[in-house]
Amino acid sequence: MWRRILLSSLFALPVAVGFAADAPAPAKRVHVVVIPVRDEIAAPEFFILRRGLKDAELEKADLVVLDMKTPGGALDATFDIMEALAKFSGKTLTYVNTEAMSAGAFIAATTGEIWFAPEGVIGAAAPVLAGGKDVEETMKLKIVSYLKARMRAISEGKGYRGEVISAMIDSGKELKIGDKVLKEKGELLSLTASEAMKSYGDPAQPLLGAGVAKTLDELLTQKFGAGNYSVRRLEITWSERLAVFLTTLAPVLLGLGMLALFIEFKTPGFGVFGITGIALLAVVFLSNYVAGLSGHEPLLFFGLGVLLLALELVFWHTAGFLGVAGVALMGLSLVWSMADLWPNEPIRVAWSADAFARPLLNLGSGLAIAVVLFAALLRYLPKGWVWDRLVVQSASSGIAQVGGGAEAAAGGLAALVGRRGVAVTALRPGGQVEVDGRRYEAKVEVGAIDRDATVVVTGCSDFALIVERAEP
Repeated sequence: MWRRILLSSLFALPVAVGFAADAPAPAKRVHVVVIPVRDEIAAPEFFILRRGLKDAELEKADLVVLDMKTPGGALDATFDIMEALAKFSGKTLTYVNTEAMSAGAFIAATTGEIWFAPEGVIGAAAPVLAGGKDVEETMKLKIVSYLKARMRAISEGKGYRGEVISAMIDSGKELKIGDKVLKEKGELLSLTASEAMKSYGDPAQPLLGAGVAKTLDELLTQKFGAGNYSVRRLEITWSERLAVFLTTLAPVLLGLGMLALFIEFKTPGFGVFGITGIALLAVVFLSNYVAGLSGHEPLLFFGLGVLLLALELVFWHTAGFLGVAGVALMGLSLVWSMADLWPNEPIRVAWSADAFARPLLNLGSGLAIAVVLFAALLRYLPKGWVWDRLVVQSASSGIAQVGGGAEAAAGGLAALVGRRGVAVTALRPGGQVEVDGRRYEAKVEVGAIDRDATVVVTGCSDFALIVERAEP
């Protein structure tokens, strides 16, 4: 009896296991990232949206939703946004909440689906000048032709979208589907949510919209079912807006930073100009980093460059080799940080000339600004009191005047060996000391000496006394 029950259980076990194996796995929840598109379309909105798309790419998001309420904006920023959307590997959707006018219509047309709030409006996308005035007629014809072609290209396979967006751009185009004229010539097309959802043709299909929803949650519930999705909304912080603002000043900050470092190299010691230059370059670097224009590698290169530059200025004198290498690494990291590189993009695609064109232009503009400002300093300041405080005067009885001079003068300097003095400036490694009431150029061979420290002369070269810190 017990044997029969045991055998029956053993035979039933594989069947039960088989049923368990065939049970459907729980459905994966759809991960959605919502990016707000608000106010006028301009460079700040592009930076913010691109950061959101890169975050979504790293998170492997299934869908990006543009929560849109915009009156339009600049065409260049609009094209940048359209290109960024095309790079995202997942699906995209625009929720017109409550308007997508002009440039907003172009951006919406780039996404996979266009949904509407009940009061949503889209359209009127004719190009105008920044002040709202009409573009000159010949130029307008060129721009309209280009925009229509671009809209047709991105709307292939999406029903009437290409024709509808073209009618929003070109007032001279008639929009007719079958026997019904939806827009006469001489006006620009704009659509409400209900108009965009009307169906035309055979088989019937909506004119432009994919659906209507009162809220984003209702939209996602209609698409995926209640509880079958997770949502993360991109939050815009005050620091990011500040970073975007600083990014626009990158060429000026680069120029001022490099000018400050150049002045620091031309003056003894290390002081306010060196700190200011490094700080300005750091602002440029960090502003782009916060705005999402780089990864962690540029930060490492920038830190290594600062380290090499510090070693050159403070510890070792290597005829500038460490300093040049440090400045080169800092410049490379600045260009790298400003480059628009996307996560998981193949190296052969990411490392292209287009990706580095704007960063190199910013760096070149910064160098040009530095050269112009330094030329102005050389032209106007050497005779003034400002320059007297920046550069050591040749009349301070420095060794540089004695190099190659009379042997008696050189012998007088050699007599200073063993004498004590005071560091007038910090020696890192070069600077000035005062011995017996007179100033001399001096340098320390190892380490650094702070200002006002007591020093002892241990030797002399053609261009400077050699000193070290005096024992107490």
